[in-house]
Amino acid sequence: MPPRTRLPAGHDHLSQILFAQGFGERRVCDGLVLKGLVKVNGEVVDDPDAVFPEDRLVLDVDGLPWVTHVQALVMLHKPAGYECSLKPGAWPGVHNLLPVPLRRRGLQPVGRLDQDTTGLLLLTDDGALLHKLTSPKKNVPKVYEVTCKHPVTQAMCDKLLKGVVLDDDPEPVAAHAAERVLAGEADGDTLHLRLTLLQGKYHQVKRMVAAVGNRVEGLHRSSIGRLDLPADLPVGQWRWVEDAAVVLP
Repeated sequence: MPPRTRLPAGHDHLSQILFAQGFGERRVCDGLVLKGLVKVNGEVVDDPDAVFPEDRLVLDVDGLPWVTHVQALVMLHKPAGYECSLKPGAWPGVHNLLPVPLRRRGLQPVGRLDQDTTGLLLLTDDGALLHKLTSPKKNVPKVYEVTCKHPVTQAMCDKLLKGVVLDDDPEPVAAHAAERVLAGEADGDTLHLRLTLLQGKYHQVKRMVAAVGNRVEGLHRSSIGRLDLPADLPVGQWRWVEDAAVVLP
């Protein structure tokens, strides 16, 4: 047998690229290419062993536009009624909102949102990045828009900033920022609290708000690190995050 040709760094055979991206088993990916169902940069390629760059390759796979990412980081505008668990129970899992190739890659949620919480959710298959984003030592800020049952007072915000004691931890837990959000310029009652946290404890926002004598009626995460939920990303839709640095502080 002739010696195997060494591939350039960062390159691989087309069928292997499809396999790594989650388009099925190797033989399935071979078949997609051989049947002429794969376009690279707009041109049909029917050779499974054709060599291309692995990352940021523009594909069309059986009608599905796709740009390859060796390690995936995506944002999802999470709707209410979905769990962040890989083994959901009473509610469908957020993975159902992702295309099949990403589901096959086993993306992990970066932290969790309760089923009734909406907003920005990150998912990745990059283990090192997942650790960075979830480590308490990294202090990645997360901003929540909280709708409360009772008017939010400045005294409540002051207590949240100073720290409140939760029932599972004797050490006070403090918000990184807490502010009343007014609908207009005039100072008055508001049910809208904007809360920034550096931790990620179980039901933390709801428990902290309860600790200052109020109750969460609605909860929406608007940003993580320096990444804001895009205004043009519809509920239930996802998008690639091209630069993980925008999430890290």
